[in-house]
Amino acid sequence: MATTIVIDPVTRIEGHLKIEAVVDGGVVKEARSSGTLWRGIEQVLQGRNPLDAQRITQRICGVCPSAHSTASTLNLDSAFGIADQIPHNGRVLRNLIFGSNFIQSHILHFYHLTALDYVDVTAVAGYRGNDPHLNQVADFIGRGSLGPFVPRYEGDYRLPKAVNIEATKHYVQALDMRRVSQEMLAIFGGHMPHNMSIVPGGCTEQVSVDKIADFRWRLEKLRYFIDNVYLADVIAVAEVYSDYFGIGGGTDNFMAYGVFEMDNEPDLTKRARMFPGGRVNIKNLKPQTLDPSKITEDVRHSWYSSESHLHPSKGDTVAAPGKNGAYSWLKSPRYDGDVYEVGPLSRQLNAYVQGVEPTVSLVNDTLGHFKAGPGALQSTLGRHAARAIECKIVADAMAEWLLELKPGEPSCAVYDIPDEGEGMGITDAPRGALGHWVSVKGKKIANYQAVVPTTWNGGPRDDKGQPGPFEQAMEGTRIKDAKNPFELVRIVRSFDPCLACAIHVVDGKKNDLGKFVVS
Repeated sequence: MATTIVIDPVTRIEGHLKIEAVVDGGVVKEARSSGTLWRGIEQVLQGRNPLDAQRITQRICGVCPSAHSTASTLNLDSAFGIADQIPHNGRVLRNLIFGSNFIQSHILHFYHLTALDYVDVTAVAGYRGNDPHLNQVADFIGRGSLGPFVPRYEGDYRLPKAVNIEATKHYVQALDMRRVSQEMLAIFGGHMPHNMSIVPGGCTEQVSVDKIADFRWRLEKLRYFIDNVYLADVIAVAEVYSDYFGIGGGTDNFMAYGVFEMDNEPDLTKRARMFPGGRVNIKNLKPQTLDPSKITEDVRHSWYSSESHLHPSKGDTVAAPGKNGAYSWLKSPRYDGDVYEVGPLSRQLNAYVQGVEPTVSLVNDTLGHFKAGPGALQSTLGRHAARAIECKIVADAMAEWLLELKPGEPSCAVYDIPDEGEGMGITDAPRGALGHWVSVKGKKIANYQAVVPTTWNGGPRDDKGQPGPFEQAMEGTRIKDAKNPFELVRIVRSFDPCLACAIHVVDGKKNDLGKFVVS
């Protein structure tokens, strides 16, 4: 007899997500991913000075704001016709600021959002050792204040007690590491969570030897943590939960726009990036090209009455709450009509098939450790492994970028805002492919659209009935206990959902005073 599991809300993610799974014979036959909150950013931008965009769009998300400032600024570089004029220091500073946010986001995802699915923190109860971090947690548990560690799904905590205790210690240490990465970002970004430095033309911050030194010692502290703690913890979890290399696979298609600029090629699809853009099918592992003109959004199962199959540059958002057949405030992005997963796994797969080092070596070493082929990456644990590998690559690359800075040289180009222009800014946020599109008329924003990672991954079925990546990853999963569906939350959290990013649109208008109001 079929039963329906409803998890609402899914906790330890960013934003408001509901998932439903129809289970028959212990197997998920159908899954639905629903974004349940409605927010507003895109229409707020209409009629504003284009230079407001990289400030306002950062407010889409407090976890990955640097991703939005980067995408928005690339968007405006394109619209202003200055994409090939970014000074060397400006390009490198953008990468260092963005890289700092990548490191923080990856550490946050593993330790503070997903680790509690595998690590039993209650193993620390009664601890009476000399470690101050563990003593703090033990005292916290002893007072009966168990949140954020509970409530939780029970029934599948497998790590030995000693490993649970050590991982809990690292959970607390990771809080400090995130602080260090935020401080590092603020040195060149001026502020965090919403940096003030990344702007069209480059960066406002000037380079000095003192700032390079301040940045460097923090970066080395983070590199030590990544190499000696983060990577080791991911491997420890994967060794005990190795069956999750075969759970939560989902779609065969993976896409990345590419991230971390290496030159000033004005065409973003041709620009050299540390992690290249592209597409790959896990079955054949052959690199495929990326054509942003083939991106569209469907809305048949979304609470919008807008037209389906629109390219983001022509995007429209008209709310239709209660619409028949709809079950999410997310749209359904598609590439040439097909479903694609985006995120760290997609980036590393694309880098892998394109022969990019050190991705190839690190992926092969990881697969060799587990005696697995590349197909094992298409899984819940594959996403965690790819993210940890990526975190190391980014941190190591930042040490080299830092030495490329040239104190005393300019960081930003001089330009004028054109009367009219069309722009596209595509990059990769920590969670995956992120695109911003703008139309400028009369030196004002006429239209602005953003398509974000969790819209790609967490969107509902499209007009052809194809489930999104979240939904495909859950379907076919065997559920041990419908009252404790830990399998489902482990799968979904492996994508690092951000519903705040994915539901950033609103229908509204300006009143007689020129203030934006929701209709």
